[in-house]
Amino acid sequence: MSKFKLTYFDFNGGRGEPIRIAFHAAGVDFEDHRISFDEFMKTRGDMRFTCSPELEVDGVIVTQSNSMLRYVGKMAGLYPEDDLQALFCDEAMGAVEDLLHHIVHTFGLEGDELKAAREKLSDGWISVIVKGLAEILQRGGGEYFADNKLTVADLKVYMQIRSLRAGTLDHVPTDLVDKLAPSLAAHEERIGNDPIVTAYYAAKGS
Repeated sequence: MSKFKLTYFDFNGGRGEPIRIAFHAAGVDFEDHRISFDEFMKTRGDMRFTCSPELEVDGVIVTQSNSMLRYVGKMAGLYPEDDLQALFCDEAMGAVEDLLHHIVHTFGLEGDELKAAREKLSDGWISVIVKGLAEILQRGGGEYFADNKLTVADLKVYMQIRSLRAGTLDHVPTDLVDKLAPSLAAHEERIGNDPIVTAYYAAKGS
């Protein structure tokens, strides 16, 4: 049995949380190593690509959250075996990564500079990607992004849309998703109530 250690920030969201859920769904034990932002800033210079999360598999460290999510998703039966459906799954996950790339560039800004950057982001890339995700959700049948069932793509999109609707980003309207893509808002609620997701949070006690 392989030994797994996932290193990510100490909160229930972001790039690491879908991987945690997939591990739980697979019934695979892993070390959930949670770090503070200060710890990350002190150690990021030693991290490959200076980014988190990192996954250690039997002492071998790998990076890139979508790669990890595919890997663990296969263990959990949450990644499509059909090549086309896998492509659809990857497209949705890639779109979220594109969005996160733009969001991260606003971190560290303050005051009017932050407000202006987030408003520009809301009107620009967030709107573009939210609308695009709604299109490919419809292509998948309206309930899931691929395979007509829950996949890691749903987990990743769920986490990001939940964050947007919860107001975790200052100056980004919490009703933006509901206005632009009601189907994505409904998807977030559906995935949040999925037995796999609720079982994970029940086990964590949160």
